[in-house]
Amino acid sequence: MITCRHVGRRVRDSTGRTGILCDVIADYEDPAELPGERRKQPMAFLRPERGGREWLVPPDTVLPVTLYGRVSATPL
Repeated sequence: MITCRHVGRRVRDSTGRTGILCDVIADYEDPAELPGERRKQPMAFLRPERGGREWLVPPDTVLPVTLYGRVSATPL
């Protein structure tokens, strides 16, 4: 699993999308949910390498990527 140590590095989510990790928030609440329906959950914020729209995924579905685009089995 990735952590705040990986911010700024290339990562890949479970769907195969590769991007740059911008942040990991342990107790994120989605502001689009109604206040009574919000629940805290860990969330990773990723952005495309060449710009574009940021996306959110659970941090346990994200892995570090090596320089050559392979998923790293060892923590960075």
